[in-house]
Amino acid sequence: MFFVSLCVIQSSSYVHAEPAKHFIAAFDRFGKHDEIDEHLTRELLITELSCTACHQSNEEILVAKGGPNLDGAGTRLSAEWLHDYLVNPQGVKPGTTMPDVLHGLSKAEKEKTATALTAFLSTQQSPFPQLKATGLIPVTHEFWLKGSVEEGGKLYHSVGCVACHEPDSDFETAGSTSSALDRLIEQLDPEELKELGLSGAARTVNSIPHGDLNKKYTLLSLSHFLHNPDRDRPSGRMPNLKLLPSEAADIAAYLLRSQKTSLSNIVPSQDVQLIAEGKKYFVELRCVNCHNIKGMESNLAKTPLANLNLNSEQSCLANATPKQPAYALSEEQKTKLVTESEKSGMQTVASHHDLRMLQLNCFACHERDTLGGVGRKRQQYFETVGHVDIGDEGRLPPSLTHVGKKLTPSWFANVLNGKGDIRPHMTIRMPIFSKALTQQLPKQIAIADEVNAATEKEVFGDLANLAQPGRQLLNTGCIQCHPLRGESLASVVGTDLNGVHNRVRPAWFKEFLRNPIDLKQRTRMPTFFPNGVSSNPDILDGDVDQQIAAIWAYLKENGKHPLPEKILEARSKSFELVPTDKPIVLRTFMDKAGMHAIAVGFPEKIHFAFDAETCQLVEAWKGRFLDAHGTWYDRFTPLAEPLGTDRINFHDTLSYGISELGGGSAEVLKDLGQQAKKDFVGYQLDQAGIPTFRYKMAGYLIEERIVPAKSGELHRQFVIKSSVEGATVETSNVVFLFKLLPGKKIEKVDDSTFINESGLTVKLPANSPLTPYVMHAPERPLENFCLSTIHSQPERIEFEVVYKW
Repeated sequence: MFFVSLCVIQSSSYVHAEPAKHFIAAFDRFGKHDEIDEHLTRELLITELSCTACHQSNEEILVAKGGPNLDGAGTRLSAEWLHDYLVNPQGVKPGTTMPDVLHGLSKAEKEKTATALTAFLSTQQSPFPQLKATGLIPVTHEFWLKGSVEEGGKLYHSVGCVACHEPDSDFETAGSTSSALDRLIEQLDPEELKELGLSGAARTVNSIPHGDLNKKYTLLSLSHFLHNPDRDRPSGRMPNLKLLPSEAADIAAYLLRSQKTSLSNIVPSQDVQLIAEGKKYFVELRCVNCHNIKGMESNLAKTPLANLNLNSEQSCLANATPKQPAYALSEEQKTKLVTESEKSGMQTVASHHDLRMLQLNCFACHERDTLGGVGRKRQQYFETVGHVDIGDEGRLPPSLTHVGKKLTPSWFANVLNGKGDIRPHMTIRMPIFSKALTQQLPKQIAIADEVNAATEKEVFGDLANLAQPGRQLLNTGCIQCHPLRGESLASVVGTDLNGVHNRVRPAWFKEFLRNPIDLKQRTRMPTFFPNGVSSNPDILDGDVDQQIAAIWAYLKENGKHPLPEKILEARSKSFELVPTDKPIVLRTFMDKAGMHAIAVGFPEKIHFAFDAETCQLVEAWKGRFLDAHGTWYDRFTPLAEPLGTDRINFHDTLSYGISELGGGSAEVLKDLGQQAKKDFVGYQLDQAGIPTFRYKMAGYLIEERIVPAKSGELHRQFVIKSSVEGATVETSNVVFLFKLLPGKKIEKVDDSTFINESGLTVKLPANSPLTPYVMHAPERPLENFCLSTIHSQPERIEFEVVYKW
């Protein structure tokens, strides 16, 4: 049974509609079309309809899906939705697998029972978890209220939601409109499709219905659910897509975009008698069998699953008695359940991994042994970052055919636990699945794939002295398509080969390199050993086995050896600057930092650009630094762009003015008006090669030193000195205004730490002379600033500000 509550509803606005049928994605796509084994189809129905939640079974594989966890149900969902859902499950949420447990009651009795159940469940109160911000994961105050409908729509259609749920027909994709397989299917008639085994691929894949989300959820509850679905639904049918809190809020805002009035928190029912009746019904109707509530135990049916007579004239499946739940089964579902029961009794024969993958709807994204894959008309939503065209193989989730032979058990577990991301070029995200649900999958699939578990030595022999020939071999082909250690040739986008020896089994690696197409249909991976003959006869005498062993040896030891020669050559030709033992300072032209940019790169792989014209830090980034070719040789090339990632923008930081007003920070900001002009004096390098930028402002000398820390922070150190030679300095109401942090949304983490919507955190060290506060910028209505003012005429002020992202 699937429901949650907030309060008692005394009247109902539900509408009775023609009963829908239970929607089970894998059955709808495969089972009813006889594309999976009939035993497997039946087991899928038994588990997804939660038959074994009531009817005991000794079969380990037949674990009921169950419903949501109802601890805390009273804080989660709309009571109006709940009440209507209890009265008419299929009418309120078409396709739900919850049966109608109130079907045998009169309208008045049904109303009374639903009201009592709602009252009881409204008492199940549990606060939402407090999400803590980190340097990498920002969490703004009341983040669920700050989602963007536009960003949510983009995320919903790119990270994987539409693999299972309906895309918005009005959403415009910027990438591919169809896959190569789609284009082939469109040219074939039904008979040709059947002959080629493409009937399933040609069929439109139906979506898992959302139901009326606007009536069901608040922004708060939906945002928390999307951020961590396992908390509410331990069955794992809704996976965790690794959404940041802000991303969950964005998608919630998108899904609830037509909600006219935001649902508010409702006080739990105080009617003790009504609550007690609801609790009694919750047990009698066996709701407790599918839904967890602390302190309540299951109420199993007397008849075990193996003894059920599915052909009975009255059963849960057809003509249910008032004491039985009534399922809205389609004729195909009834036939698969009953016919299979007649053939083989209640015994199970299907493999565990097949059933688990169908239950978790893995086939919505992945193909295995010609079954499944991204549904037709949905591939257009699966793209590469930046829409780089590297074919379907580069944008669609990988095939799972032979995956047991391919992946090591440890890496397979990493992938299922959300720690195996090696395809950053894809917008789709591999979800996190509960360890309890998937921990046996790597072993089960390896057995099914008849894995060759031979050791590295058994496969390759002695690897001594083979790494250098392996480096040569990578140079002849592999690096044309694959990065290595984050380095690559120009325009190469693909899976980094670094660490491949930890990811794949030696036997699979050898077999795959010999003939890729045998293990991976429609792969773009070419063979470098056509007909068993090496394309590089001059390396290791052309011995194919030795060459494959050499490639493995180099990839295993590549951290000890130089990168392949072509990558090194490309790096030198591109004039990429790579800080090693000390910083690199480069004057250049940049898009954001302008024509007077000074870019500074550090070995810590945190870099920044300073605009010497406006005397301000403009942006910072991580990873790779800059390519100097255009700066040194060609002034007509495009402006220099950071080569790294995680780019963060800053705004004009230090301002100065004379305030006629005494104290309020808002008045001071308004009174400053035009900022004092800054004049760049130059920079000085210390012994470590770190520049200190020097500029004058209203007779004061400002010295700014910007340096990264190994922990990933960027420290900005300021010294403000008065009495600049020849300058006239005002003697009263001097105000320095320091804009610590800009942003549309700025939240206070603690008294000295603030964070904006981009994840940029600013922190003031202890004993700082700055006292931060957040306010709107009058000159920029859509922006906020975390500010600090320094009053009085200073002779010397020193302070530090620490940024992290």
